[in-house]
Amino acid sequence: MANLRIHELPAQERPREKLTALGAGALSDSELIAILLRTGLPGANAVDVARQLLTQFQSLGGLARCSVKELSRIKGVGPAKAVQLAAAFGLASRLAKETLHRQRLDTPELINELLGAEMRALRNESLRVVLLDTKFHLLRIEEISQGSLNESIAHPREIFHPAIVYSAYAVILVHNHPSGDPTPSSADQRLTRNLLQAAELLQIRLLDHVIIGSGDNGRQPYFSFGEAGLI
Repeated sequence: MANLRIHELPAQERPREKLTALGAGALSDSELIAILLRTGLPGANAVDVARQLLTQFQSLGGLARCSVKELSRIKGVGPAKAVQLAAAFGLASRLAKETLHRQRLDTPELINELLGAEMRALRNESLRVVLLDTKFHLLRIEEISQGSLNESIAHPREIFHPAIVYSAYAVILVHNHPSGDPTPSSADQRLTRNLLQAAELLQIRLLDHVIIGSGDNGRQPYFSFGEAGLI
């Protein structure tokens, strides 16, 4: 059935009808993308094109990292569909944040839910600090730097400055590894040790340092210094 048009598929296999009957959870990634694409190419329906996109970019995260301009150049996508895909990825990221704003954010799993999708879509490293109140509820998220992480850019004074300004009780440092491997580098480890010392002096709790990677090849999609017993 690979070359059948969507309307030629049995009703229970058409993505829109399937979503209506069973909900989004019953659809594969390619079927959900196909609903956004709406149409395919000669010899390939929208689901086929969606599968090709996921294969080309290796994962949903890889596809989400594409800019509108990059998506527009892909055969079977074009400018209008590119905007729709980018909007869908953007909404997914915002929804993840909205649902966690009133929760107690004291585990790396929740931090991964809060920032993982957005930060996996970045092609460069981004260093952010999550500011928490005494109940570990979110106050705000501040980006400290972009680019390769090093001690000169990610100095404790820059990292803790927002915590002082907004009277945060605790902070969680979060940065991404665009390679997808969340294993901490020697620079990551040195930075964490320096921050622990600075946090003690400032009487601000450094709750965790979470490195966002990808879950490709069955690996953990993030690394938590707290979970590893290093904080």
